[in-house]
Amino acid sequence: MGLKQLGKAAPLPPSPDEAVLERVSNLHADTDYVARFTAPEFTCLCPVTGQPDFAHFVVDYAPGKWLLESKSFKLFLGSFRNTASFHEDTTLRIGKSIATLIEPRWLRIGGYWFPRGGIPIDVFWQHGTPPDGIWIPDQGVAPYRGRG
Repeated sequence: MGLKQLGKAAPLPPSPDEAVLERVSNLHADTDYVARFTAPEFTCLCPVTGQPDFAHFVVDYAPGKWLLESKSFKLFLGSFRNTASFHEDTTLRIGKSIATLIEPRWLRIGGYWFPRGGIPIDVFWQHGTPPDGIWIPDQGVAPYRGRG
């Protein structure tokens, strides 16, 4: 497989540019199904104020030949911790990085961002068309309601 991080000590990469997303073979590439990654504690920095931003990400994908390796994904997400980026850019960068690496049949990412300046910003991106007949559950993240 040639994995560089799984089963080994791997420090948190200092930036997304230095992070290495990895993939593994899908042993069920002949079957249409959906895999989900949920990352409820994502952080990066506001590119204007330098203050922390927080998001809850849900990534759903119908794999083809490859699966996303989870430890490398965790380290990739953590590498954004000291990176300044707008919500839209961050969400699409994550989604496009995964899609480029694993070439899924279909992928969607929901970035549910906590309020910045009193306004929550949710960002959604989809790559491809879902295969016919697969079950795609709701992402399960309620719209932001504050104290109301």
